[in-house]
Amino acid sequence: MSQSIAVIKGDGIGPEIMDATLRVLEALKCGLEYEFVDAGLVALENHGTLIPQASLDAIEKHGVALKGPLTTPIGKGFSSINVQLRRHFDLYANVRPAISFPGTRSRFEDIDMITVRENTEGAYLSDGQEMIDDGNTGISVIKVTRKGSERIVRYAFELAKSSGRRKVTAVHKANIIKTSSGLFLDVAREIAREYPEIEFQEMIVDNACMQLVMNPHQFDVVVTTNLFGDILSDLCAGLVGGLGLAPGANIGEKAAIFEAVHGSAPDIAGKKLANPCALLLAAAQMLDHLGMAEKAEAIRRGIRAVLETRRDMVTPDMGGSGTTDTFAQALVEYVQA
Repeated sequence: MSQSIAVIKGDGIGPEIMDATLRVLEALKCGLEYEFVDAGLVALENHGTLIPQASLDAIEKHGVALKGPLTTPIGKGFSSINVQLRRHFDLYANVRPAISFPGTRSRFEDIDMITVRENTEGAYLSDGQEMIDDGNTGISVIKVTRKGSERIVRYAFELAKSSGRRKVTAVHKANIIKTSSGLFLDVAREIAREYPEIEFQEMIVDNACMQLVMNPHQFDVVVTTNLFGDILSDLCAGLVGGLGLAPGANIGEKAAIFEAVHGSAPDIAGKKLANPCALLLAAAQMLDHLGMAEKAEAIRRGIRAVLETRRDMVTPDMGGSGTTDTFAQALVEYVQA
């Protein structure tokens, strides 16, 4: 039985890197069927809205979506498309691997860690935000719930257990933010006791930033709240060469959206210079989610092999002289060999 997914090509470089990614998936004979739907600037132009109802219906129907970068127009009246999708489908877990690859602008080697970020509450809720005192004071509410904390921490421990990882670090600021961050830490301690086979560590967020830069190899799975996770996951991407190698999964009970976390890079759109690695790695996450672990690992091995041996086929940002299409072609040749 074939698996169907929704595909959102996205804006800017999105269509180019999505086409490259789909070429590799086809070469792997994944048996996927695609329903292409619009979101972002293309949807705004064609349908008058950033996220048409038909696109939401398609994601709900298939339960899985592969998404290129989307542009949220600057200005009042437009809220983040990614945030809207996460809230609509209650995609509570944002999962961001950081894995070292050869030939990157990285100061470290052999990094293999995952940031698990709570995706639906915390500091990014629009509730409670207001300007008072004639615009001289801004107020924002940080809301953390026991339910939200329990499910994200449990997700992190289950991920560690299923993937053979040995350690989970809960990152917090409970020493200062004793209510919301304190609740998250209390829940993390409770959940950790249910997984005695997995080492549990707790770390204050500012120390975690320093430790990540000084000795990132001490981390395995990091679980944290929305704001801290947003910051730390980008820091981790920087440890392995930047957002061009940073995939992301947004996972809920009934749907999952896999994406390249970098922007749409309109300045290079159409020039075939875009590095497709982040979306390819997101596709690998998707294959893991769909129970195709061997094919997922083939993508990761292929990227590593191409970066090591086919520099002429690699995009300029990775130190090569190739294009988006030649990068994809090299991967196709690898997985078909």
